[in-house]
Amino acid sequence: MHPGGPYWARKDEGAWTIPKGEPSSGEELLEAAKREFREETGFSPAGKYVPLEPIKQAGGKVIHAWAVRGDLDPLDLESNTFSMEWPPRSGKLQSFPEVDRAGWFPIDLARGKILKGQVALLDQLQNIVAEEAEHGRE
Repeated sequence: MHPGGPYWARKDEGAWTIPKGEPSSGEELLEAAKREFREETGFSPAGKYVPLEPIKQAGGKVIHAWAVRGDLDPLDLESNTFSMEWPPRSGKLQSFPEVDRAGWFPIDLARGKILKGQVALLDQLQNIVAEEAEHGRE
C-alpha cells in the first residue's frame, strides 16, 4: 500500500508498505494486524493467517506480520484519514487518507516499491508460496 499525505505524494520507489500500527492495550498482535488492515484498506480478509518472522526496521521498530491468501481489488480501497497542518506553518489542518492507493505487483517490481526494511517480508512470502507450489496448497 502506498502511504497517503503530501510527504509521500510524489514518492513511489521504496515508499510502499504493509499496513501496520501499534496494538491497543491488551490486544493480541494478530488482532491488531487485522484491525490495522481493515482501518487502512477497508478490507477484512478471511482465511488462514500464516505468521511471518518478525523483522527489525532500521529505526529499531520490530514489525510482526502475517500472510493470508486473498484476492482484493485495489480499486475498492477505503482508507481511514489523518489530519495535519498543511502547508507547513499555515495554521490550516487538512485531512489525508492514511493509504492513497494499493496494488498488486510481480515480486521483482514489489521489491523495488516496498520500504527497504520490509523486503525481508517479501522474501518470506515468496518462500511460503514456493513451498505451497512444491507440496500442494494446505
